[in-house]
Amino acid sequence: MNYEQLLQKLDAFDPLAYARTRNFTDGAVTELSPYISRGFIDTKTILEQLVKRGFKYYQLEKFIQQMAWREYFQRVWQQERDQIDKDLKHDQGARSNKGMPLALAEARTGVNAIDQGIEKLLSTGMMHNHMRMYVAFLAANLAGFHWHDPAKWMYYHLLDGDWASNALSWQWVAGTFSHKKYIANQDNINHYTRSVQKGGYLDHDYDTIAIASAPEVLLASFETELKTTLPETTIPVIDASLPVLIYNYYNLSPSWRVDEKANRILLLEPEVFEQYPVSKQCISFMLELSKNIPSIQVYTGSFNSLQKIIGPASLIYREHPLNQHYRGTMDERSWLLAEPSTATGSFFSFWKKFEKRLIREYFH
Repeated sequence: MNYEQLLQKLDAFDPLAYARTRNFTDGAVTELSPYISRGFIDTKTILEQLVKRGFKYYQLEKFIQQMAWREYFQRVWQQERDQIDKDLKHDQGARSNKGMPLALAEARTGVNAIDQGIEKLLSTGMMHNHMRMYVAFLAANLAGFHWHDPAKWMYYHLLDGDWASNALSWQWVAGTFSHKKYIANQDNINHYTRSVQKGGYLDHDYDTIAIASAPEVLLASFETELKTTLPETTIPVIDASLPVLIYNYYNLSPSWRVDEKANRILLLEPEVFEQYPVSKQCISFMLELSKNIPSIQVYTGSFNSLQKIIGPASLIYREHPLNQHYRGTMDERSWLLAEPSTATGSFFSFWKKFEKRLIREYFH
């Protein structure tokens, strides 16, 4: 999909239907998330397009709030850096197991709707947000596995993989980034997935599930070995008279400095993908998106090795928590609001400040 096609997709989006149905797995969601996560389009552009279509704040509130959750998680990542890889506010507890539940990886949890959701993830790289909560609940809260390995497994497969949103959502479910653990039962799953399963281990009230032992089917585990296969590339050709714009897995914007003459390099650092591996499907999606950036060259290697190739040419990149070792001129990312730039406290304390300023800026 090119940038213009994506804007056309946005023009067809119905935020009123989204607000009514977004929690259902067949709801009227945008499917824009993979493009936002890869930095192909930003939340500010999305909101500006919707405002141009004449929607009022009350019509867009639920959708804006979801985009604000994404920005809140990004601000937490900016502040906490790799601390988001650990229990951030509370310990998950001594009950936590290590590794990954085998039943989740093989889509045989016995909860039919969840198994179908996992199969969809593995085949398409897509999973509804509500389904992600169900999977995290099974792994972290019912089966008692520590959230980190299952979260990395999910991130590995997601086309819209954003480590902040993924890790912190898992922590929210597990109670390490929230005040209580998230629980779901079969009635809830049936309702939001429009399924009719009865009689399984989740077919109880919430109080019963909260103290239930892990079902046998979820106890088997394995140590994940997630690896990323990066493309083999040649040394990029650099015009030393022009600046060098550095793109990466989180910045594939075709509109970034679009009118400037520049060398454009998509940098794929093996060490980054060792820390946060992604699937072949995710790499293919990224490379397809990069074709929307004219004359871009792909380079697999470290930032330091690229810097030696570039030589004296000026280097420009966009801010991101995974870019802290970059050197050169840093551009700020595009945000719904430049402020508040901190995310102290809960999302809702962040939202309280955010909402008032956002209304003034976009809906005056």
